Amino acid sequence: MSLEKTITQYNEAVNICSSIFFLKTKDYGTAWRILRLSSITDQIFIKANRIRTIQEKGEMKVNEGVEAEFIGIVNYCVIALMQMELPNDDKLELGLEETEFLFNKKVEEARQLMRNKNHDYGEAWREMRVSSITDLILMKLYRIRQIEDNQGKTLISEGISASYFDMINYAIFAMIRLKELGQWHLNTSANA
Repeated sequence: MSLEKTITQYNEAVNICSSIFFLKTKDYGTAWRILRLSSITDQIFIKANRIRTIQEKGEMKVNEGVEAEFIGIVNYCVIALMQMELPNDDKLELGLEETEFLFNKKVEEARQLMRNKNHDYGEAWREMRVSSITDLILMKLYRIRQIEDNQGKTLISEGISASYFDMINYAIFAMIRLKELGQWHLNTSANA
C-alpha cells in the first residue's frame, strides 16, 4: 500500500468523524467544555471497553456497532486535546468557527504524527487484528489514567497528549481495517 492510499483512507475516516462531531456541536453546542480531562478519559475508556466486550462475546445487545465507538474515541480524544489547550475558565460555549479551527488543528497534528510513524514503522498496522488495536487503545487509557492519578507527573513517559494522539490514529486505523475487512456496517452517507 502506498502512503497516498493511506492518506486517502485516513482522510475519509476523519471526514466521517468530523461530520458527526460538527453535527453534534450544532445540536449540543460545546457542552463538553464542562468535562474534566479525567471524565473525558473515562468516556473513552467506556467506548473502548464496549468494543472489547463485543469483540470477545461476538454479539451486542445495543443496536450500535463498534464503528460508532471508534468514531467516538477519535472525537473524544480530539476533545481532550482541545480541552488541554483551552484556558480553564467558565467559558463553556465556543463558537462553531473556533471549534472547527481547534478540531481541525488537532486532527492535522494527529495526521502528521501518523505520517511520521508510518514512515518509521511502515504500514505494520495493516497486518494487525482490530482486536489488537482495541487492546492498544485500552493500554493507552490505563497509562493516561495512571498519569492523571499521579497529578500529571511522569518520570520518563511522553505524557498524556501523546497518548491521545496515538489513540486517534489507532481508532482511525481500526476504522480503515474494518472497511477493508468488509466489517463496516455503519451507514455514514447521511453524515458525510
